[in-house]
Amino acid sequence: MEYYIHFNKKKLVIRITSLILFISALNFIILKFHWYFSIWWSDMPMHFLGGFWLGLVFIWFLKPKDLSYNFILKIILGVLVISVLWEVFEVLLNRATLQDPFNILDTLSDICFDLGGAFVSIFYFTKRIMIKENFKI
Repeated sequence: MEYYIHFNKKKLVIRITSLILFISALNFIILKFHWYFSIWWSDMPMHFLGGFWLGLVFIWFLKPKDLSYNFILKIILGVLVISVLWEVFEVLLNRATLQDPFNILDTLSDICFDLGGAFVSIFYFTKRIMIKENFKI
């Protein structure tokens, strides 16, 4: 059985916009109270939400016609590339400003949370936004 996918683009854009506003507000609060420095795990939900948001952005950008492994792989690889680039940016920024040493465990944790958010975005898309129509060939 084959599936044809269509989805409510307006609903997806509303979700993406709402999520980026929520992430921005949460980041503002975390920065205001210096939680990135005082609460060791405060960047974990931010990376998860960032991966979730990026996954939805890639879904919107790719405009899927079917839910294939190729489509899922493109989303995961897209989030992985952005995540690695972000971690390189963080390392360079830390070296330039704070002189913090490189922490491989923190970097790997951040990437894992980004990818976790990407997987949840695919699951969310399939359960809440995507509309499947069955047809036989």
